[in-house]
Amino acid sequence: MRKLAFWADVLSEEEAERAIVGISERRYRAGTYICHRDDRLDYWTGIVTGLVKMSAISETGKPMTFAGLGAGGWFGEGSLLKNEGRKYDLVVLRDTHLAMLNRNTFIWLFENCPRFTQFLAQQLNERMGQFIAAMESDRLHDLAVRVARHLAWLFNPILYPNTRSLIEITQEELALLAGLSRQAANKALASIEAAGLVTTRHGKIFVPSPERLGRYAPRDAGDCGTRMLLTGTGRTA
Repeated sequence: MRKLAFWADVLSEEEAERAIVGISERRYRAGTYICHRDDRLDYWTGIVTGLVKMSAISETGKPMTFAGLGAGGWFGEGSLLKNEGRKYDLVVLRDTHLAMLNRNTFIWLFENCPRFTQFLAQQLNERMGQFIAAMESDRLHDLAVRVARHLAWLFNPILYPNTRSLIEITQEELALLAGLSRQAANKALASIEAAGLVTTRHGKIFVPSPERLGRYAPRDAGDCGTRMLLTGTGRTA
């Protein structure tokens, strides 16, 4: 069970047995959509392997990336609790294996398992804090800081507890997450690497200290005191 869902640790044996019955698995190819904005997706969704972008396109055609969702992360609890369609597109950036908990089982756990409900509250608070921090970063800082923040996001120990210091992500995928051209993202990543915060490899990025990466702010990037995208910064939502 834990291979598919790290949150199973908070469940009793009986609750875990009920949860596993409600989980199905799906696989998506890179470049496909899991769902479009306003679609119903009545599953709480976890990424077993792969990479997904949560994004939207404005009425004028301008794309906006809300978050990158990496292996180990679960998302969509807000839409399920409100029983509504999604407010964003979910785009698969690389071949992805999903675990999907149906809404009926999700709501049963929410209503009957206090430890699961507490877990969800922590997830929602952490995700909201990161959305606020990402908005701040995108509006106030240069491109290198934006790329650093979006990469640091994927190392959040609460949302992605399985992520260690080496993450499988290409520079093109990172550019898509940061909402930049590949050329701009590569230049930004080169600056971050020159600062000793990352080491790029073929299809992978080594991050020795996600905390330092989350604090990256070169002298010309504005306020160096912006909150990190990692937990432990003291911010709440």
